[in-house]
Amino acid sequence: MFLRDLITLTSSSFLTYRMRSFLTGLGIAIGIAAVILLTSIGEGLHQFMLSEFSQFGTNIISVQPGKTQTQGGNVGIFGSVRPLTLEDADALRRLPYVEHIVPSLVGNAEVKFQGRTRRTMVLGEGRDFGHAFTMKVQSGSFWVDADNEQARALAVIGAKIEQELFAGTNPLGQYLRIGGQRYRVVGVMESKGQILGMDMDDTVFIPAARAMELFNRPGLMEVNVSYRADVDANTVIRILTERLKERHGREDFTIISQEQALEVLSSVLNILTFAVGALGGISLLVGAVGILTIMTMAVTERTAEIGLLRALGARKNQVLTLFLGEAMLLSAMGGVLGLLIGIGIAQGLHWLFPALPVHTPWPFAVLAELTAVSIGLMAGVVPAMRAARLDPVEALHAE
Repeated sequence: MFLRDLITLTSSSFLTYRMRSFLTGLGIAIGIAAVILLTSIGEGLHQFMLSEFSQFGTNIISVQPGKTQTQGGNVGIFGSVRPLTLEDADALRRLPYVEHIVPSLVGNAEVKFQGRTRRTMVLGEGRDFGHAFTMKVQSGSFWVDADNEQARALAVIGAKIEQELFAGTNPLGQYLRIGGQRYRVVGVMESKGQILGMDMDDTVFIPAARAMELFNRPGLMEVNVSYRADVDANTVIRILTERLKERHGREDFTIISQEQALEVLSSVLNILTFAVGALGGISLLVGAVGILTIMTMAVTERTAEIGLLRALGARKNQVLTLFLGEAMLLSAMGGVLGLLIGIGIAQGLHWLFPALPVHTPWPFAVLAELTAVSIGLMAGVVPAMRAARLDPVEALHAE
């Protein structure tokens, strides 16, 4: 049997039983479409979260009060946590490899200007905030006062605050009240949009020392450390740990690098993407059952044809190849149809809902198509072997 004859016999089966072949391929197509759609949404969410997390900048290490791991047991007064202070931040500023130190805390306050009032998020930050993070000042600048104890009442406002409170007025040099206290506006941030659910345009930045007073907090929420790009994060973490242990007497703080946080986030999102893909893959099992059923019926219906082929000299392995090729071609065509449907629906959802992150991972698409072909191969093995084992004389009698 020549290759041309093999292709002709395989395609003739599809043409003869067009509706049956279409419905069988549709079962595979639905499974592939489900896999592609779910993994596209999962991968889109993955990339969206990583890009959002990375918008704050790179080479950042966060120092937070309190130890995330405890030994258990009641340690009494020795278990009290010493807060992170501005003095701690200044001590870290003088360490090797450290470029910028940003003491930080966050709160919510009412902001007023000439009769206009808005309740918004207030971030208490250090003077190096604009250098450490990928956030730029559109006009004006951040404060440069290095004296934390005598931090002046200065504020940098977000783009939305400028629009809502200072419409038609240059905010630089103007005074606004934050939580009842008077601040002078020295800068306006570039529009940044939302990052991890926080609207950075609807935000006011003030010195960390002022924020501690405004919110009546004894310490900082965290200290962000920006370090040199050519230095390993673990080296910087070791130096930070040693200095803070000298000041606190013990390790009552937690240090998390941006690299570690991104690795954890990426692994969690990878598991999520794989999980939703696996859920869609269940539909492929239904398609496999459909192919197995159709191929079993095809062997029964084409018994005489098989007998004639065997009588004309076709070998067992050629009959086996014929039915296996038919099953694989059927599943491959269904897989291609499923890819088109899945990608089409995913892009359609993104077009209808632009905020929905959608990204089709092509490795998943290729894997899904290979899986479809493999399913066709496995589902067609038993019927194909049955066809190859038929006795030519008995098969011809079936006519």
